[in-house]
Amino acid sequence: MEKTLDLKNQWAAFKAEHPKVRIRDAAKQLATSEAALIATTVGESAVRLQEQFPEILKEVEGLGYVMALTRNDHCVHERKGIYKKVSFRGSIGLAVNPDIDLRLFMGQWASGFAVSENERKSLQFFGKDGEAVHKIYLTESSDEDAYQALVTKYTAEDQQIPLTFGEAKAPVVELADAEVAVADFKQAWLDLEDTHDFHGLLNTYGLTRTQALRLAPEGHAIPVTLDSLKTMLHKVSDTDLEIMVFTGSAGCIQIHTGLLKKILETGPWFNVLDPEFNMHLRMDGIASLWLVKKPTKDGIVTSIEVFDVEGNIIVQFFGKRKPGIPEDENWRRIVNELAVKG
Repeated sequence: MEKTLDLKNQWAAFKAEHPKVRIRDAAKQLATSEAALIATTVGESAVRLQEQFPEILKEVEGLGYVMALTRNDHCVHERKGIYKKVSFRGSIGLAVNPDIDLRLFMGQWASGFAVSENERKSLQFFGKDGEAVHKIYLTESSDEDAYQALVTKYTAEDQQIPLTFGEAKAPVVELADAEVAVADFKQAWLDLEDTHDFHGLLNTYGLTRTQALRLAPEGHAIPVTLDSLKTMLHKVSDTDLEIMVFTGSAGCIQIHTGLLKKILETGPWFNVLDPEFNMHLRMDGIASLWLVKKPTKDGIVTSIEVFDVEGNIIVQFFGKRKPGIPEDENWRRIVNELAVKG
């Protein structure tokens, strides 16, 4: 309890000195986690929730029109809509809708809170390391009574249960290229029939994603520049081309499918500021970008994949598509131009 009080005081002092700081950034500066900071406000602006996360998510539809937020260190993905069709098979969950489109990995979810801050109400969920995995914010159109009923229903009986955090993941050590069956890997890549099989391909050959891109079959993974990425996004905006934007945390991948219209660069941030979709991409966190081509039963699927210095994926861009439908030729043309210009 002494440690909690000490952190509570540190957090209060930090907020007083830096009133505009985001809690994720504050946690890093205070050498703690976001969940730990939220926990210091339980009984004031936060309520600890029961760890019945699938049940909670299934009932979020009753809140109506909300904003879903999933982020990592370098990209924030915000999508407004209504949570529908939330289903689970074991620890894997799906919400497949035109607006709220999520892939949920519940084995990574460890704690949840209902938070009221500056009159904004939200449900916030955190992983085993205390980092945020997913947040749901009420909007002006949300049902606040339904929100309060949901919070009351799932309030944890003991509000003072100490949070426990797992150790941070050790950095992944890549195999030496000489230890990889490169020829077999390249052929397996060429034999892919579904983009969802790519993760299994990496596991089979013991590769990190960026190493796989380096060793890819010729023409299937091409480095591109940050300026090329910006050019692509501006062309998508100018031509009203619908695309897909994937951003993930440890416990959730969030997808926007649709247009990108209002684009604005502010300092290190490249922003999309549309009524239903916002993206905030921190450009100085980007270490590499790749144009990636994966074979499927429906033909080649082309993506732009963005990585940080540790090889973690920050964001991915695809053309709008569905299984059984070939990739949009307009998307393919725009991204293939990036490979020419580099």
